[in-house]
Amino acid sequence: MKKAVLIPDSFKGTMSSSEICAIMEERIRAFYPTAEICGSPVADGGEGSVDAFLSACGGEKRRLKAHGPWNEEIEAFYGLIDGGKTAVVEMAACAGLPLAEGRLDPSRTTTFGAGELILDAARRGAKKIIVALGGSATNDLGAGAAAAAGVRFFDAQGVEFVPVGGTLSKIARIDSSALAPELKNCRIITMCDIDNPLYGENGTAYVFAPQKGADSAMVKMLDGELRAAASVIKAELKIDVAQVPGAGAAGGMGAGMIAFFGATLQMGIETVLDAVNFDGIIKDADCIFTGEGKIDGQSLRGKVVIGVAGRAKKFNIPVIAVVGDIGDNIEDAYGRGVSAIFSINRVSQSFAENRKRCKSDLKLTMDNLMRFIKTPL
Repeated sequence: MKKAVLIPDSFKGTMSSSEICAIMEERIRAFYPTAEICGSPVADGGEGSVDAFLSACGGEKRRLKAHGPWNEEIEAFYGLIDGGKTAVVEMAACAGLPLAEGRLDPSRTTTFGAGELILDAARRGAKKIIVALGGSATNDLGAGAAAAAGVRFFDAQGVEFVPVGGTLSKIARIDSSALAPELKNCRIITMCDIDNPLYGENGTAYVFAPQKGADSAMVKMLDGELRAAASVIKAELKIDVAQVPGAGAAGGMGAGMIAFFGATLQMGIETVLDAVNFDGIIKDADCIFTGEGKIDGQSLRGKVVIGVAGRAKKFNIPVIAVVGDIGDNIEDAYGRGVSAIFSINRVSQSFAENRKRCKSDLKLTMDNLMRFIKTPL
């Protein structure tokens, strides 16, 4: 092997994409010490998006106080690139699953802090704001973020409030004209890693809320709340967000970014791959290693592994996906450029236990792969 390209997503709640790259490189060099290894941490809209852009484009990470998913004050961040003209906001920095660990409840958590980050970036002079959606602990349709940025929500009695996942149906009137003036002069691009609609059996509540702590009864309730809010948005703002691909991203924040911020939605992995000049990097590569926390049928809708494989297929370069877990209905991945998929899970036990050994398991899995690749056929 003369050249390998490493471009994994993070394994949510366990390892960052940078940590995964470092482990992969260390094991490849143990077998191919002179190989050229190009590592590029990447994200498709979730955790690690800010670092991916800073790694690719340079810039600075801005740290500030904001509100977390339970409205508590936390230390948050976003990235500034292009001399501060462009900001990259990772909504998971304020509303991500790890921040709500041990107290998951998508009917009560908020994206308010994400709106604070967006507003701060605009006030610091950013004219383009890339908002990365994914990995959220929320189901509030981005209403919390909108409220932080100035949008006002009123119930039937005319009382202003900040909606959460379980109170979206109480929205009777929306005043979007109150959006902070700094944001009205910004171009906002929203990166998402899925194309799910807002509600329905393929919508955000049914597909994603269970991993955020919702039982079947709460899932049904949350879906109804989203339906009610979408109806009000259509009546009040004259925008139909229900079936827009990606509207269901991050607990419906995809829809909220369109309705409340006038944002444009686009698949996150394509944005990042263009930023790192992926096509140029891989042209002479022998192999590409990618991965994500779990590959399943949902991954085929536009996550990192499939995005990477699609680009690599044009150059006939093998793509090996090293993942945390392998779900059902992934067979189509092979026809879309993935050569092989390997899980790092070596012991059958719960995620809570497996996460404690994920780094050593990744190292051992890469070691096995290198031994096989090194073996003459």
